[in-house]
Amino acid sequence: MSRIGAWFRGSAPKSSSTPSLTVSQADLRAKEIAAMEDAMASAALIMNDDIEGAEERLRKGDSSFHHLGMAVCIFMRSILGFEKEIMAEASSRLTDCENTSWNEMKKAQKEAKAGEDRIYPPGSEYSLVIADSQLMSAIIAVLHESLTEALRGFYRLRKAYITLDEIMQAEAAYLKKKGLSSDFSKEQLASSSSSTSGTRDNGTDDTDTDLEFVDADEAHLGAQTPLNYEGHLAKSSDPPEKRLSKLSLNSNATSKPQAGKPSTPASPSSTGDSISDIFNNPVDIFVHSGANMCFGSLLLLLSMVPPTFSRLLSIIGFRGDRERGIRMLWQSSQFNNINGAVGGLMLLSYYNGLLSFADILPSDEDVAKGAIVGYPRARCKALLAQMRARYPDSGLWRFEEARILGNNRDLHGALKVLKSNTESKMRQVTALNNFELALNSMYVHDYPDMRDNFIRCVELNDWSPTLYYYIAGCAELENYRNAFHSEKKDESQIQLHKKKTEELFLKAPTVAGKKRFLAKPLPFEQFVARKIQKWEERSKELGIDLVDAVGVSPSEEMIYLWNGTKKMQTPELEMSEKVLQWDRLTAPGEAQKKIKAEPDEQATRDLCRAAVARELGKLDEARELLDSILAMDKLVFKGPTKDDYPLPAAHYEMAALAWVEAQKPELRRDDNEEEEYGEDWLREKVDECQSWLEKVAKWEAFVLDARIGMRVQTGMDTIRWYRREHGWAAA
Repeated sequence: MSRIGAWFRGSAPKSSSTPSLTVSQADLRAKEIAAMEDAMASAALIMNDDIEGAEERLRKGDSSFHHLGMAVCIFMRSILGFEKEIMAEASSRLTDCENTSWNEMKKAQKEAKAGEDRIYPPGSEYSLVIADSQLMSAIIAVLHESLTEALRGFYRLRKAYITLDEIMQAEAAYLKKKGLSSDFSKEQLASSSSSTSGTRDNGTDDTDTDLEFVDADEAHLGAQTPLNYEGHLAKSSDPPEKRLSKLSLNSNATSKPQAGKPSTPASPSSTGDSISDIFNNPVDIFVHSGANMCFGSLLLLLSMVPPTFSRLLSIIGFRGDRERGIRMLWQSSQFNNINGAVGGLMLLSYYNGLLSFADILPSDEDVAKGAIVGYPRARCKALLAQMRARYPDSGLWRFEEARILGNNRDLHGALKVLKSNTESKMRQVTALNNFELALNSMYVHDYPDMRDNFIRCVELNDWSPTLYYYIAGCAELENYRNAFHSEKKDESQIQLHKKKTEELFLKAPTVAGKKRFLAKPLPFEQFVARKIQKWEERSKELGIDLVDAVGVSPSEEMIYLWNGTKKMQTPELEMSEKVLQWDRLTAPGEAQKKIKAEPDEQATRDLCRAAVARELGKLDEARELLDSILAMDKLVFKGPTKDDYPLPAAHYEMAALAWVEAQKPELRRDDNEEEEYGEDWLREKVDECQSWLEKVAKWEAFVLDARIGMRVQTGMDTIRWYRREHGWAAA
């Protein structure tokens, strides 16, 4: 309690005619802050893989903050594992937390004194807890199998959206009144993107996670407050490159910070632009870091929903804003508390997960200049180093380290990290790590490991056993084809792999339907059911075994749908070219001809080959392959067992090609002629890219429309940013 008492002493004026706070008011405020600090410190254990320790500590408290911490524990378990029973428990706890915080908020509003100089309205800390609870409840409800629950979730989401927006508006109004600014300038973004290669003259961290403050009022520069209130709300002052030098991204040997010794607060710059000048009240720090984390997450998630769904959400008042959401998450991530940790996790999940599906993104050069919609590689490494230093025992950050390596086309380095991170105190983290391990095994064409890791996914997580069995079957099919086409044939191995492949494929649809999204089957489960049915019908029609009735490599098809080609280097890409050859089929000659003649089979193969060719820089070859798909009639993709995604996906691939040409025109240069690649040519390519994206955005529903739609939405955001940067009017 000494730090809490010091906070009150430090923030009190030396002399004033205004009566001091009564003892009871001061004690109540100190109790609230102590409860907040304890709950946040306890909840932060989650980010160090100690969810049991977090729950044990949180059960000892009875404040709204402790209730929220317990709800976060159950929520993290439910979201990481997608387990229905845990989701139900999380919903119940979140409802209780919301009700308790509502009463506390009303009490705080009633007891507030008029005329106090506040950043946020009275009771905002409890408003934030309520919004937190509503946001988590909404996510669980949307993931629920019931459409009714999902609709209730959207109502809660709307309420959280309004509350968070009001908090941020109050903050902006306060800063404006003080002559300050909370906006991020383009120059700040540019300097922060290169913060891992240089620092300011005064030695402070040069990242855009700092707000831009000017002409700070002396009344708000009280140095005593941040010096006395340290603990879990402190902020690191080490520049990213210094933190990276202390922490190896390829090692588990991460030193723990000394217990009870916080990071050194960042010193204000000479212009007074440090956030500690303004947010020096522990409650304000909680609200500021939490509101930025929650609202930033919400704006980011809403910006990524498929185009058709986003139009529906905008009608009822939801509008995503990717750039603002990302800025707010970076702002939150600098705080050494649970809000900062979740903000950092959201950023890394976005950059290493969702953004890894996208192809139409700003270049590394544009990111260095401040393109917020791009992938800031150096900055993500610095953030990861910071989080690993804070939470050295967590496998979650090792998992993110592997994903960063994968996004940098170092799949073998990623596999090394993942294989050393297979056991975590949180089963959900182990499951995530194993799934990434399975995907990366697929990308490097290690079929035995791919099969075994996807089978282990069934044991660790019940999100989609159908998908796990199916992809394990895809791996075993390649083992069968390798044995079948081997120069030294081993009939026992051929039959062993063939039998196992059939078992896995036939097992997949029998476990489908256990998970639903908005009362509908999961898209990938629908995809798998159609595939198996297609092969079974073909097997009967051609009089061949099920395994021999498979056409284009389903493993390569999975690589395309997970955008694995983006992570591959030349050897892996060249191997994909070989695996996509027709001579890999095992059906008899006449049956092979019929399989090859099926239009959707041809389209799937050419789509996968075009993606590989694009990554190899063979743009002309990729365009020829896509043109062959675009020439097909839409009707050939209609039917209960037809693959309906290749045609819209081919349109997306044409957009990706146009973008590559705009970014790297030299790849299209003909050695026999000179071409000019000026502003008009560049604008023409950007227009072409946008035109293809708009066609996909307006496409009728198909099984994997959400997966393709995420890539489209990211591409459209990039095009909007690019037009704005070049001063071009929207087409």
